[in-house]
Amino acid sequence: MSDTDIHVKKFQKELSAGTVALVLLAVLAKSDMPLYGYQIAKRLEQADQSILGGKQSALYPVLRNLHEAGLLDSHVEPSISGPPRRYYQITDLGRVVFGDWKLTWHGTQQFVQSILEAEQS
Repeated sequence: MSDTDIHVKKFQKELSAGTVALVLLAVLAKSDMPLYGYQIAKRLEQADQSILGGKQSALYPVLRNLHEAGLLDSHVEPSISGPPRRYYQITDLGRVVFGDWKLTWHGTQQFVQSILEAEQS
């Protein structure tokens, strides 16, 4: 692995860490029913194979944190094909916070884009 590859991987990891909670709320805000972790991971992978870096397990600590913060509700249901599944659904507070996070994301995105475009000039 080259030095540039190492730096790109590190940057991708740092960027991903800051955006996973946002995209989890987005997936759950768009769903009309509760979803369990694997379903959420599959929806994210359909949008972009690299978002999880092949590590679906990275979602679960973020889901737990969002739940503890009151942004998600969860419940466990038995599964006939394996262990019980924890289903997640966005709360009313989660929807409000998601809206605020989207505004923050768009502002950050515009700022970064303006700086990157200025650098190209």
